Amino acid sequence: MALVVFLRGVNVGRHKRFLPAQLARDVAEFDVVNVGAAGTFVVRASAAPSAIRAAIGRQLAFEAAMVIVTGRELLEFVATEPFGRRPPASNEQRFLAVLVERPRAVPTLPVTIPQTAKWQVKVVSRSGRFVASVWRRQAGTLLYPNVAIEKLIGAATTRNWNTIRAICKILQP
Repeated sequence: MALVVFLRGVNVGRHKRFLPAQLARDVAEFDVVNVGAAGTFVVRASAAPSAIRAAIGRQLAFEAAMVIVTGRELLEFVATEPFGRRPPASNEQRFLAVLVERPRAVPTLPVTIPQTAKWQVKVVSRSGRFVASVWRRQAGTLLYPNVAIEKLIGAATTRNWNTIRAICKILQP
């Protein structure tokens, strides 16, 4: 089964910048597909996560936290429909965070942040390393889902649900 690689904290502004499409070409022996600009890759060749981690690490000019999950794990989580069946409201976006390490503690979900009617992030579900959240844009200070999840559960890297759907399409046989 394919592997999915999520790099954490890369290509954010001028911080830890690299060219994801070039990196995918540089590790072509693993049949790597670049998904977007945030450091997300699908590895279609059969390989150990340690080999993938080493190959990608050699291509980067900096240290980067890397989370590697099996395609099966991701597909199984998505199949649980963590957001339910209703479509998001027009002012909402869905996200998936992948935890970098075991969570410190997991609160009873769902949790809204802030805990008012004008919440910005709602953490709706968690299974294993995956945490699903909804982001609602509000006037004033923005709270990004990754910041909320890291304060609530632990270090993570977050992708828009559209990116997760694109990964799932690549993973389908």
